Amino acid sequence: MIYEVGDVVKLKKQHPCGSQEWEILRVGADFRLKCTGCGHQIMVPRKLVEKNTRGLKGKDGQPKS
Repeated sequence: MIYEVGDVVKLKKQHPCGSQEWEILRVGADFRLKCTGCGHQIMVPRKLVEKNTRGLKGKDGQPKS
């Protein structure tokens, strides 16, 4: 899967605010993700994001393959 800045990732587990979707702010060995529900930002290793991804939407909101 190809991850790009601005894409929205749906992860396996939900954030305490209730949202499962995260916007990608930075791509590399680590990802910086921003919760679409509350705006909280986290840094996560690439391997963890790839393992826990359940869906990926592009900047336009359309699903990516």
